[in-house]
Amino acid sequence: MGADHTRSAPPTPPGVRRILVVTVVPLFIATLVAAIVLWPRDAPRPEAADDTPRYHGTITRVVSEPCPSNPVVPEGTPTAADGPCGTVTVRVQTGPDAGQEVQTPIPTGPGAPRVEVDDDIILVSLIDPEDPTVSTYNIAEHQRGKPLVWLAVLFAAAIVAFGRLRGLAALGGLAASFAILLTFVLPGISAGQPPLAVAIVGASLIMFVVLYLTHGISAQTSVAVLGTLASLVLTGLLGLAATGATHLTGFGSEDATTLSMFRADVDLHGLLLAGIIIGSLGVLDDVTVTQAAAVNELRHANPDLSRRELYRSATRVGRAHIASVVNTIVLAYAGASLPLLLLLTADSRALGQILTSEFLTTEIVRSVVATLGLIAAVPLTTALAAVVSTAGRGDADVHSGEPTPVIPRPATDRAEALHALSTPPTRNTSPATPPRWPDPDRSTDTTW
Repeated sequence: MGADHTRSAPPTPPGVRRILVVTVVPLFIATLVAAIVLWPRDAPRPEAADDTPRYHGTITRVVSEPCPSNPVVPEGTPTAADGPCGTVTVRVQTGPDAGQEVQTPIPTGPGAPRVEVDDDIILVSLIDPEDPTVSTYNIAEHQRGKPLVWLAVLFAAAIVAFGRLRGLAALGGLAASFAILLTFVLPGISAGQPPLAVAIVGASLIMFVVLYLTHGISAQTSVAVLGTLASLVLTGLLGLAATGATHLTGFGSEDATTLSMFRADVDLHGLLLAGIIIGSLGVLDDVTVTQAAAVNELRHANPDLSRRELYRSATRVGRAHIASVVNTIVLAYAGASLPLLLLLTADSRALGQILTSEFLTTEIVRSVVATLGLIAAVPLTTALAAVVSTAGRGDADVHSGEPTPVIPRPATDRAEALHALSTPPTRNTSPATPPRWPDPDRSTDTTW
């Protein structure tokens, strides 16, 4: 998360550093205390299920056959018997029949895997309820372990090769993010803790770890941390107001409805807010780090810029960034909800009724609230970065907001300038000067 900005910031005055430490450290301690209070101690454990045995195998042969007709079903009606039909020979790799070849039917039905020779697949063993001594094999799905491992290796190698130590730190931050999500956020919500509070505390923990680990401990990173934290709280409040105004219950998706059957004590309305917070964190980090770095770069390029000029220039960068990030957020939500959006084309209801339905209103609220939080992050972080970068400077013009006066260049006679342009350069043949090097005492200041 975030962007990479490796140029070192100008030295921060000790007084400003002390103010940042006094501000950031108590917030970090408060986050740790809140995490300890909300830590899931009685998280419900998943109920033990009678899992069907699963074994690995490799397909050695596929034989397709015509599907038998069903006289009961009218002609032209699509059924599972429409195919594909046939048998698959599989060499079992694990389990009691390892090393043997077994035959299974070709998988059929919605979502059934398409199998070919040499495919690595997963078999399930089904026991005949009438005769427990008889069991059959069916193909459940493809093995995806090896491709996922190679993708993870390629992902990590590309990040480390491009980012080097910074890329390695980014991988550490990614691992920390997943650890916090899996050990605190998800178990805390499952244990019945308030989802909004758990999401804000968990997102704050992720923010502290990732930003300082990836970008180092500096005033610039502390500015990004404060801007991100303020934006997270504002996003949570906006989400609370928006979901309350639109009367969203959290039952806008099939997943939420299914979850309510297994975890009746989970607050789905709070879970919706938690999803908005967690989903906004990654983009918020990017925006706040970029704004803090933009102010730092502008300050480095022109130390005479006033606080107001720094803010205005960096805000122009933020506007361009937000314009692209808004599109990114909307497309990300649309991509994750494509099956949901495709249902709109098959829905015969009026457009206004569809737009105000809970499942679509939920997606609209997600996008709008996340975007508002991002927009607020730009002026908050930019103003704080401008204050920190100009603090401690003794230039009165900088603190008064007036630009440093520019000393005009001395006027030059036009005839002298034309003569200098029209006169060919002369080669210095003095033995004291090395060949092909200009005379160190030669200056063009007088001519120009």
